[in-house]
Amino acid sequence: MGRVNVSSVTEFVLIGIPHSELMRIPLLILLSLVYFCTLFGNILLILVVKGDPHLHKPMYLFLLNLSFLDIWLSTVTLPKMLTTFVQDETTISFHGCISQLYFFHFFGSTECFLYTVMAYDRFLAICRPLHYPNFMNLKVCRHFAAGIWFTGSLHSMIHTTLTFRLPFCGPNRIDYFFCDVIPMLKLACADTTLNKAIIITNIGAVALICFIMILISYAHIISTILKIKSSEGRRKTFSTCASHMISVFCYYGPPVLIYLSPNSMDFVIEESIAVFYTLITPMLNPIIYSLRNNEVKTSLRRMKWDKLER
Repeated sequence: MGRVNVSSVTEFVLIGIPHSELMRIPLLILLSLVYFCTLFGNILLILVVKGDPHLHKPMYLFLLNLSFLDIWLSTVTLPKMLTTFVQDETTISFHGCISQLYFFHFFGSTECFLYTVMAYDRFLAICRPLHYPNFMNLKVCRHFAAGIWFTGSLHSMIHTTLTFRLPFCGPNRIDYFFCDVIPMLKLACADTTLNKAIIITNIGAVALICFIMILISYAHIISTILKIKSSEGRRKTFSTCASHMISVFCYYGPPVLIYLSPNSMDFVIEESIAVFYTLITPMLNPIIYSLRNNEVKTSLRRMKWDKLER
């Protein structure tokens, strides 16, 4: 850990998403629309949760954190990626690359831990309803939120430090649309065996463990739902859980594939997978995870009527 970085590279060139000249403008418009929808949906959800006292509950505090993370996860990568469609060569400074890698893994890993805590919250609410107020109240919820933000920051700091302590002597062209660990290791002019091992254990394995914990929680939840005598009660509870699981599969599947097997897949396929969970999932989350919720829809209608009355 005492080695000093002797990099001669001062900036990197982002190649972006592979595309033909014909698709440059359509992709620019499409991804700009994706970013706008991500911002609109998540900001709307934040305003609804903060503005309605009826939603000041643990579940919605977690959803507020999720929306905040989704906004920043997209913002870290998408605006810079959009410039690759309007410029022949998009560069990012060495320190800008460090910042992008740090914040991407900070927000990404924090969201990973958040999904796990949210699954635990649903497990308590459905499987242990009598104990729920004791095990998951607003105070405990805030402690959980603080814990996952701190853990996400520490997790990201480890990878950022290990990556940029490596020397980068050239070339400086990143075959990706943002500065991520695996593309950066391909450019390092040093042995990266240790870094790859840490990627597998500290990113891929952590995501896989969190995913397994979520599956265990939902296995108990589904078992409890099947015991509900009312078919309407089963339908409503299962509908909510199904939305949550869709979001979880969309978010956890791609990073597990990418980080458990670094350098084992074609970079075009890898980029396509990364685009899905870094750009598409944050856009879909307000819909599949929150806006289908009856309490959220009621709050939206309440906000609408309050504005009309004014």
